[in-house]
Amino acid sequence: MLDVANIQVAYGQSQAIEDLSFQASQGEIVAIMGRNGMGKTTLFKALMGVLPTRQGHVRLAGRVLDGMESYERVASGLAYVPQGRMIFPSLTVLENIQTGLPKTARGEVPQDIYALFPVLFEMRKRRGGNLSGGQQQQLAIARAMASNPKVLLLDEPTEGIQPSIIKEIARILKEIRKLKDITIVVSEQVLSFTLEIADRFLVIDKGRFIHEDARANVDSEKIGRYLSV
Repeated sequence: MLDVANIQVAYGQSQAIEDLSFQASQGEIVAIMGRNGMGKTTLFKALMGVLPTRQGHVRLAGRVLDGMESYERVASGLAYVPQGRMIFPSLTVLENIQTGLPKTARGEVPQDIYALFPVLFEMRKRRGGNLSGGQQQQLAIARAMASNPKVLLLDEPTEGIQPSIIKEIARILKEIRKLKDITIVVSEQVLSFTLEIADRFLVIDKGRFIHEDARANVDSEKIGRYLSV
């Protein structure tokens, strides 16, 4: 479903992502693990077209996304939940979700969004800035899901969220995969969270993948050592 081949990203003369490749199949959850500053957010921004790539290709369901603007990638089936959530605090929950809808939806939020996030239905008239961190994270995911994506990218979704809510987000992501059969790629530092949801684990270090494990034989101690400061 998602095919990333030999991409490079640089900030000026500084190489941030170097010759990086990976694939994610339909219905698969892939976890990209790494410490801060190792290239996770840069990678996701490059996939979304926010940052330009120096070389390489990104394909979604066989369609080449290279050269597309971010909104065109969303229309092609790629959705993004950025680090820090970045909801619109002055807009209501409903209005936040509506910003992710395609024009054809005419502002109508699909009922399956509220089925996945019942707390958002209860709070749909409340301003986004008045929600808790965990509720804002659910709102950011719901906004991304409003575009009916084929691939969902989540950048550090557990950041600043209490453990009980982290478990709820893990449950929601597994439910999304079950109901929608979409591909999910999540960047994280919290290993317990990714062990709960992921089918495959990739470790990134200084813009390169240095380790890969399938769920069946994941070496959590080894991955944990890569994550330690």
